[in-house]
Amino acid sequence: MEGFGWILSIILGAIAGWIAEKIMKSDHGLLMNIILGIVGALLGNWLARAIFGTTAGGAIGQLVIAVIGACILIAIGRFIRRKT
Repeated sequence: MEGFGWILSIILGAIAGWIAEKIMKSDHGLLMNIILGIVGALLGNWLARAIFGTTAGGAIGQLVIAVIGACILIAIGRFIRRKT
């Protein structure tokens, strides 16, 4: 989340984690939602740069990317838990 302050990054991370939690029908706490949202934003931005060569601008674009990244993280977590 380039260009965003820490407070806005935490708020967007919490919202993105919550949305991803609802989309993926999982149950996490607030702290896990924040972590999923922030790490999901990092993953989503990395994937967007790798695939498209750029990332989405603005808070809404970053929120969408963070939600996609958080959904990917939840799916990876489920896959790993299913394998063990």
